[in-house]
Amino acid sequence: MLKLLRPAVTRVLTPLGRALARWGISPNVVTTVGTLGTVASALFFYPRGHLFWGTVVITVFVLADLLDGVLARMTGTDGSTWGAFLDSTLDRLGDAAIFSGLIFYFVLRDDLLLAALALFCLVAGALVSYAKARAEGLGMSADVGLAERPERLVVILVATGLSGLGVPYILPAGLWLLAAASAVTVCQRLHHVYRQAVTR
Repeated sequence: MLKLLRPAVTRVLTPLGRALARWGISPNVVTTVGTLGTVASALFFYPRGHLFWGTVVITVFVLADLLDGVLARMTGTDGSTWGAFLDSTLDRLGDAAIFSGLIFYFVLRDDLLLAALALFCLVAGALVSYAKARAEGLGMSADVGLAERPERLVVILVATGLSGLGVPYILPAGLWLLAAASAVTVCQRLHHVYRQAVTR
């Protein structure tokens, strides 16, 4: 679903991409600013309990993940090795900040179960990404699974934002769903790589 929505979002962001290209702003600057904004917002708003507005601000910065791709195509730097490496690395930092902010939020409210669950989601999400990167480094693929990064971000941001609006049980439900989906995705990728490895 998210892959189908990406072209529509890209069309919306194209005018902004053109403006940034005219101003000489590089895609790597957009990537870096988006990540720094995500990190600062998550660690400022979430521990203080401002879940809705924190999510709104984070979502604005997360859109930079799409905007940098639009800008890269316009400036002729699409496919840059450094840009791809920077984008993937900073994605991990942004994800870690979102879950770290939630962990602080739960710890400050003495909800250690949900803090542990958010920590599990953080680790499992990192494993999902690492499994793919390591497989590709070994000449195999691991582009499979139930919950890739866009899906994980949508689940956690929607659940957190609705929780900030007072929807009961939505954040715990979102975390449990995300934990299960991430664990399944790790297993799917391990199985996929195993099948490739034993048939070589």
